[in-house]
Amino acid sequence: MKIVCKKSDLLNGVNIVSKAVPNKTTMSILECILIDATENKIKLTANDNEIGIETIVEGDIREKGKIALDAKILFDIIRKLEDSDVSIECDSSLKTFINCETANYTIIGKPADEFSYLPEIERLDSVTVSQFTLKEIIRQTIFSIADNDNNKIMTGELFEVDGDVLKVISLDGHRISIRKITLKESFPKKKVIVPGKTLNEMSKILSGETDKEVKIFFTGKHIIFEFDSTVVISRLIDGEYFKIEQMLSSDYETKVTVNKKKLYDSIDRATLLVKEGDKKPIILNIEDESIELKINSTVGSMNEKIDISKQGKSIMIGFNPKFIMDALKVIEDEKIDIYLVNPKAPCFIKNPEESYIYMILPVNFTTVG
Repeated sequence: MKIVCKKSDLLNGVNIVSKAVPNKTTMSILECILIDATENKIKLTANDNEIGIETIVEGDIREKGKIALDAKILFDIIRKLEDSDVSIECDSSLKTFINCETANYTIIGKPADEFSYLPEIERLDSVTVSQFTLKEIIRQTIFSIADNDNNKIMTGELFEVDGDVLKVISLDGHRISIRKITLKESFPKKKVIVPGKTLNEMSKILSGETDKEVKIFFTGKHIIFEFDSTVVISRLIDGEYFKIEQMLSSDYETKVTVNKKKLYDSIDRATLLVKEGDKKPIILNIEDESIELKINSTVGSMNEKIDISKQGKSIMIGFNPKFIMDALKVIEDEKIDIYLVNPKAPCFIKNPEESYIYMILPVNFTTVG
């Protein structure tokens, strides 16, 4: 095999598929990227048997063939090369020569037939969204998945299509994030649980451009994302997702409308007094025209008042400050509505159309002066 590509094209392709290379594995072949130039295109593939990524790289095929190369070594070499044409050539002994300008590397590859190709999956049900939309939906929900495997379902996100609505839900036992978008057309009802790891890697690859689209295919065991010259295939998480509707309530005793940035900045200032690992709640004392925010830690205490408009009862309630800040960070609205019932019940941050809903459980606190 011998191929010649521009450094920038090759580096971009290697960077994309590297997202499917596992950090730790006992199978050295999974640490490799397959370069396949057996047809009239240069195809790069990585696959850790949970997520697989394949992308096409522009270039010149001088001699057809294929080779599996260590992903980290390949990426590091290409990254440091001059911004010029890169030649990759391998012989029958798997010796591989990477040349660019005056730099010449020789590394040993692995047989391509040991590599696990992406599974052949029939593509039937699909929806189409812009790369910008998908990247945003992931950003606006991914922070509230669970980060451990105690409950596998909580480590993924529910993708639910119903007619012309795509709803994405994540939860970790302390909070729920829901985003809804309207699709250009209607589709059959579908529910799948997508691993958070897959969505994290997807968000790094997507360009975020509004005029570029992603096709999402749903199958019984996999989800497939097709965009640009790239295909991402991921296993789904088996199981029934939580009955979220039962956890949502439209009842409230107190409704607060507040400037989002002012609330975020105030909580941010308060957390300066909280050491990492400390679980100190932010206490919101909601009165007729203001919220008083209080925090008390071993370092010191802080309180600040923010103007609000309020309907209903006054209330004092405590929250994990990070959970509120995570939600506020991804809401674009200048003003937000917060709905509360009592100090023990969850609060909801949502807009009138309910295109976003963030539910956060309160925490117990002791009153500070």
